[in-house]
Amino acid sequence: MEATIMSNTISWNLQLSVREGRLEEARQLMSEMVAATREESGAEGYEWFLSADGTTCHINERYTDSDAVMVHLGNFGANFAERFLACFAPTSLSVYGQPSDEARSALDGLGAAYLGWLGGFTR
Repeated sequence: MEATIMSNTISWNLQLSVREGRLEEARQLMSEMVAATREESGAEGYEWFLSADGTTCHINERYTDSDAVMVHLGNFGANFAERFLACFAPTSLSVYGQPSDEARSALDGLGAAYLGWLGGFTR
């Protein structure tokens, strides 16, 4: 049976190392970024996770479609990218779904690995 994608949803898991001495700054930045992303109508989920020792951070993000991804990445680039990269070193980015060529191009800069839909469901 051939797999078909069930939606236009794009999501990803971004894994990061917290730069030494930057944890408190990273916490403040996270609060600002969560508040800003909450205002994006196409953002369906935006969750940050931190290891017990405060050295590793994962961000799970989910967007309605590639247009919503581009809105988010535009806001990120204009308002947060410089501070974000001062606090975190990206180590891995797994992208789920079928982003547009434009969204792929934007995510490629973070070394994205793309995984297409195989099966399952979302509620």
